Amino acid sequence: MNIKEDLACLVSLWRLLRPIARKSWLVALFLWVLIIGPAQAATELRIAIKKNISQIKVGSSTPALVKDGAGRTLGEIQEMDAISAVPSGSGVSVSQWRSSQILIEPKDDGFIWIGDRWYRGRVRLMRTGGGVTAINQVGLEQYLYSVVGAEAIPSWSLEALKAQAVAARTYALYTTSTTGNRFYDLDTTTKTQVYKGLETEFLSTHEAVEETKGQVMTYNGQVILAAFHSSSGGHTENVEDVWSYPLPYLRGVVDYDQLAPVFQWTKTYSSGQLSSLIGGVGMIKSMIPEQTTPQGRVVTMKVLGTGGSKRISGSQLRKVLDLRSTLFVVSADNGKFDINGRGFGHGLGLSQWGSQYLAEQGVSYDRILTHYYQNAVLTQMEK
Repeated sequence: MNIKEDLACLVSLWRLLRPIARKSWLVALFLWVLIIGPAQAATELRIAIKKNISQIKVGSSTPALVKDGAGRTLGEIQEMDAISAVPSGSGVSVSQWRSSQILIEPKDDGFIWIGDRWYRGRVRLMRTGGGVTAINQVGLEQYLYSVVGAEAIPSWSLEALKAQAVAARTYALYTTSTTGNRFYDLDTTTKTQVYKGLETEFLSTHEAVEETKGQVMTYNGQVILAAFHSSSGGHTENVEDVWSYPLPYLRGVVDYDQLAPVFQWTKTYSSGQLSSLIGGVGMIKSMIPEQTTPQGRVVTMKVLGTGGSKRISGSQLRKVLDLRSTLFVVSADNGKFDINGRGFGHGLGLSQWGSQYLAEQGVSYDRILTHYYQNAVLTQMEK
């Protein structure tokens, strides 16, 4: 492509984006993507963007091919046309096309619109239950551009973002190899990894991904379960104390997250509020931890009330009380319950705020990773 063609492409792209770009950074990002070119990733991931819904809007920033589940071309949609995908019989209908599955592939490295966001790659639409599921099929490295920006803070030190990129890449590959779902590998939530498409891509996340391209953490030649969390509250956990079985690389280590805004927190409930949320024991009088991890996370809690008592897990309490972690203590005073806690997340593996602190002190991303993933090594995947 010569300079005139480059300029023509830039002008065309600007005209295309101007009506839809509500934020100036989105235009800058699109232009950056055009200039640096698309990343070529051998591994394609399947990300469930929307699951089992009655209708979903899809579209493309460029003309896009519409194919059936077998890959046969059914037709083409025009750029910036928003069309609806809906259940139809045992399959899916998109405009005039109907098939058991429908694949929409943008041409010329275009972007795909799914629901309410732009994504890289293509989208596969299929019937699940009574609705439609939209699965973004996207290259691993392209996927990470967004994940790093969604899971970490894009303005963080590059070494912290690089550590996050390696952890997220490793986690994605581990999950892909162990998932039991034949339709998709990951979703977009904290149950796997947060993924928001182009919305959470930044120049810094591109740089972090590109500078660590193909790098993963391994143990005995296998990618590890690279769990990560926001802040441990001072010390991470051995995996068997939080989950079900020991792993040699998920060992508790000193964390460096004391400056994290989530390092300490407090929530206060009245007895009535607490009783309503937990339920089953009448008015709650006291809460007594029965089992905790070596670092103090609640494994089980005994709740005593006017109508009896019950045992509840720390993870259940965290969910019903909307707590940041299970690392907390409860104090009662005149019908008021204060829950004083530390950290945010499960406390396993990489601590994101600890990683940022170490990066600010000049610690390189590889040393950050081997601190939080004990006995694991940084490995370059074969190309």
